[in-house]
Amino acid sequence: MTPGVVVADGKTRFTVRSPRAEALTLCLFENDGEQQVVMARWGDFWTVELPADLTGSRYGYRASGEWNPASGLWFDFEKLLVDPHAMELDGSFRFDQSLSTYGVDTASNIPKGIVANPEPLAKETPRFQQGGLIYEVSVRGLTMLHPDVPDALRGTVAALAHPAIVNHLKRLNVSAIELMPIVAWIDERHLPPLGLNNAWGYNPVAPMALDPRLCPGGVAELRKTVAALHAAGIGVILDIVLNHTGESDVLGPVLCLRGLDDATYAKAPDGSLINDTGCGNTLDFANPAVRALALDTLRHFVKHCGIDGFRFDLATILARSPGFFADAPIFAEIAADPWLSDRVLIAEPWDIGPGGYQLGAFPSNWLEWNDRFRDDVRRFWRGDAGVGVMATRIAGSADVFGKRSRSVNFLAAHDGFTLADGLAYEHRHNWANGEENRDGHGENFSWNNGVEGETRNPDVLAARTAYARAMLGTLFVSTGTILLTAGDEFGRSQRGNNNAYAQDNAITWVDWETRDRALEDYTCQLSTWRNERISHFVEFPENGHWQRLDGDCMAVEDWQSPETAGLRWSNDDYAFVIDRTSPFAGPA
Repeated sequence: MTPGVVVADGKTRFTVRSPRAEALTLCLFENDGEQQVVMARWGDFWTVELPADLTGSRYGYRASGEWNPASGLWFDFEKLLVDPHAMELDGSFRFDQSLSTYGVDTASNIPKGIVANPEPLAKETPRFQQGGLIYEVSVRGLTMLHPDVPDALRGTVAALAHPAIVNHLKRLNVSAIELMPIVAWIDERHLPPLGLNNAWGYNPVAPMALDPRLCPGGVAELRKTVAALHAAGIGVILDIVLNHTGESDVLGPVLCLRGLDDATYAKAPDGSLINDTGCGNTLDFANPAVRALALDTLRHFVKHCGIDGFRFDLATILARSPGFFADAPIFAEIAADPWLSDRVLIAEPWDIGPGGYQLGAFPSNWLEWNDRFRDDVRRFWRGDAGVGVMATRIAGSADVFGKRSRSVNFLAAHDGFTLADGLAYEHRHNWANGEENRDGHGENFSWNNGVEGETRNPDVLAARTAYARAMLGTLFVSTGTILLTAGDEFGRSQRGNNNAYAQDNAITWVDWETRDRALEDYTCQLSTWRNERISHFVEFPENGHWQRLDGDCMAVEDWQSPETAGLRWSNDDYAFVIDRTSPFAGPA
């Protein structure tokens, strides 16, 4: 039995999985009316076929059964449930206490699925070259303030296809953009009382359903944007959250999976929710039904939208049962799938659970975010790490990945300080998040160059610019795939907020008018240099020479001495220099 909605031959079949429900009801909505249709059980599934093409119709489900949350039974007929396989929704999720209250009808407080019937696309080779530049993008953050993007497009996926955006990506020689979550999410329940909302989207409900705030045109809008970027030679990678859902802990709402099959969530021996994500729940990838939903999700985005690959948020969860296993079933299942086996697969290789840090442990065809690169590069330029560890990171982190680097090197990402803020703030400044500055990383290996935060001191500003250029140079000469978060190429600031997930405002919106155009030009020069010899950055060359800054060969004592301020490396194809005294890093 295939879950989801299938439209064929003038008929529409609805199928949903709910093994422990006593009854399932399909709810069709037209105007203000609700039509309820009883579904038939088929093993673990419930299904009904209607003699009409219902493309565009709005729908949801109601599940009947025992209400006993302590036993994992959350059946409440009054809760309208979103189809886990819904591709589009008629609205966005808004947290309301009724969603967590037994016996209160939620049909008016929850978006309905929209019956979608997209035609499959022809399968194409992913647009991406290992060693290339990935550009991490928040759809709203990148486009809300862009002066050349029309107001009606700002904040939407369609804006990414605007010539002003595409031209910027091409100028940076972007190999693929990585979109922060565009699937429908719900605000964490503590945010509305603070007057805040989730700006990043890492709190999804149904894994395939595009959020109409970002993608009001649904599947058609996403596939059209992907096609436009492909035409420009740019791939599209989705940052996807398959580790938890916005149903949160036991005080959270009943929206989707919880009301259909709570066994999708990992449990401790005492029945309590495992929280290896820090978000209240954890999807159980030891459960074949969870893996099937994940595979259906990935397959949908490739088959119907043309997506080139995926970045898996807290990817360690995918291999837990409950501990991490490098040979977890999901890896073989992805590798065996004809739609997924050739996609770009990128792990964020950690979670907060026991044994959650697994950098280097993912399959050989996966790339991995390398936070050691970020931290060690920052520490070197700050002055408290030596050239040995710096060289190891630049050379592809062979101590982690071996000879052929699977590293995704980055200086900053959506969480943590921006590149500019890491040079302007020693401490986090997260008061706007409403948590008394307790949230976000405490240690960022940052330094402020003499003044905390904004300043007009020319010496401080010059130092910050020099270090920014040096760190960008370090990134662009490094072996592995590289990642740049949108705006870091021209000095974007979040005013010292290193956890701006709840700031859907000027804190996270890229300010195109005041950007540092000189730094942008410099970044583009680095990127052009790298792009012209991109094949050399997949694997660190063996035929190169390490030298001291004065040109002599590096001796053992040079590698070990904290006084060694830099080095040179060269072979017949290219050369680079790292010099902490200047500071400078880049092609030689």
